This record gives sequence, structure tokens and C-alpha cells, in this order.
Amino acid sequence: MSFPSSFLWGGATAANQCEGAYNLDGRGLANVDVIPNGPFRRFVTSGERPMLDFEDGYFYPAKEGIDMYHHFKEDIKLFAEMGFSVYRLSVAWTRIYPNGDEIEPNRKGIEFYRELFEECRKYNIEPLVTITHFDCPIHLIKKYGGWRSRKMIDFYKRLVTTLFTEFKGLVHYWLTFNEINVLYHLPFMGAGICFYEGEDRCQVTNTAAHHELVASAWATKIGHEIDPDNKIGCMMAAGTVYPATCRPEDMLKAQAENRVNYRLIDVQVFGEYPAYLLKEYERAGFTVPFADDDREILCQNTVDFVSFSYYSNRTVSTEDKPDPNKNSIFSGTRNPL
Repeated sequence: MSFPSSFLWGGATAANQCEGAYNLDGRGLANVDVIPNGPFRRFVTSGERPMLDFEDGYFYPAKEGIDMYHHFKEDIKLFAEMGFSVYRLSVAWTRIYPNGDEIEPNRKGIEFYRELFEECRKYNIEPLVTITHFDCPIHLIKKYGGWRSRKMIDFYKRLVTTLFTEFKGLVHYWLTFNEINVLYHLPFMGAGICFYEGEDRCQVTNTAAHHELVASAWATKIGHEIDPDNKIGCMMAAGTVYPATCRPEDMLKAQAENRVNYRLIDVQVFGEYPAYLLKEYERAGFTVPFADDDREILCQNTVDFVSFSYYSNRTVSTEDKPDPNKNSIFSGTRNPL
């Protein structure tokens, strides 16, 4: 058995992992830039320890990455030698809109990505572009509170409109948000959220998730309108849970555990909130901040494909000792550390 000739085989990076050049050619600062390596990383990514600029005594890997910004031609040539037919990469939001709320984009950033995509095409490598690989401009975090604010949807719509327009014909495959479910576990990294004392963290996180879902649906709509050949997908961090036995109780528990990962992409795939998620919201006293046209936008603009990072798997049983951090679809927000 072999893969079909149309199968896309390749690799993936994120802008913050490899580009470096965080302060060149007009690029602005993003949340992913100020996440340090070391023991404080978890506190920052979870929103527990606000860090909105570089601080003395910390190492920030995204500052330099592997300097792909200056070496992408060499790197892509190596990809071609490896036989890549697809390269999944992300754009840095702050290269296109340094603060996130500008009216006009940064032309230097657009020129960089156009040249990068053209280099991929030179070697017959299909670029698969993640629009937001955890990037959130620091300015939008300081001024609006990140994705807790509905205003983020309009800024995101402006970003995607620019990308779809500028790179029409060069890029046909897009992902709206990388591992969208990560925002429940690492809210600062996934949604630019730093928590304030006394606020309902679960409600804030669920609100941010709703805003990202609506923004994703708008991106799908805009992308299809600008170029009907665009294929726009969703992305989740996955780790499948299997029942430890064939007992119905274990089967049901595994299903409930898997919903922890599926809860957001279920909305992106089916166009509405699943009943199990709404019931959990109801029991917990949370509300979904629907605006007038949210339901219609979600319903009419479902994704074209689903993608995921498959990290691990595990088994569960009703006889397992309960873990308070894993027995609810809201795990990760009650105790993010």
C-alpha cells in the first residue's frame, strides 16, 4: 500500500519558533515573543504572571529563533532536497500589522512572506499557512485585553482580508488558529489573556474562545469570497483517549474525555455549539456572548478540513482515581498551573 500521488508530505514551523528578527522592518511585539524559557514559562503562558515586554534575567527564544528571516531561501532549498511537497508555516501577525489595529499593513512584512511563498513555489512546495500560531500583538493585549475583547474579531478580519488578497494564487491552504483548544490551558499564549484579580477566569476564557470561533468563521467566509479555490481549516492539539475496557462506563468516560479536545472544533466543523458543551455551560453558569449575527456566521461558514497535532494517547477507566484537573471540559482554567 502506498500514499496517493496527491498526498502532501512535509514539515511545519511557526513564525515565533524560527524567524527571529523580532524588531526588524517594522515588526511589532507579540505575546509569543515575551514568553521566556525556563521555570517561569508556565506561569507566563497561563496568564498567571503578566509579562508584556522583555525583562532582565530571562531568556526569550523567539528573539532570534534560527534566524530564518535571513536564511529562508537556504532552508526551503533543504526542504526540497528532503522531498517536501508541503510546508506548513505561520505568518507573524505583527509583521503584517505591528500593533494589530492599524488601517494599513506593513508592506515590508507582506514583501517578506510573498518572497517566502514564491520560494516554496519555485520548488513545487505547497505552502499551508497558519494565520495565527498563538500570535497576539502586545498592543492589543494592553489596550483591549486580548481575545477577551470582541474588538479582536474586527482586527482579525482585517488581517485575513489582507492575507487572502495579497497572497491570492500563491497560497490555497489556510488554518485559522493553531491548536485553538490550547487557550483553555495556556490562556496568555492561546489568546493573549492575563488574568485580573477577582475575575471569573472560566467565563473570560470561554468568552475568548467564542470570539476566536467567530473570527475563524469570518475568516472562512472572507477567504472563500476572495478566492473560491481557498481551502480553510481548523487546528487542535490532540491526544486521543481510549477506554481501558469495553465496559460501557469506560466507553462513556473516554467519550467525555475526548470532548475536552473536540469542544471548539466541533463548533468549527458543524457550525453550532454542541449540546454537550451548552449543557456544561448551563451547569457551570457560563454564558456564550452571542452577538446578533454570530450564529448565522458560525452556521454558514464551517471549515473545509480538520488538522491536529497528535502528541499522545492514554486510557481511562471509571476505576481510575479522579483527577480534578481532567474531569471537566473546563479543566485547565480552574487550575491552569
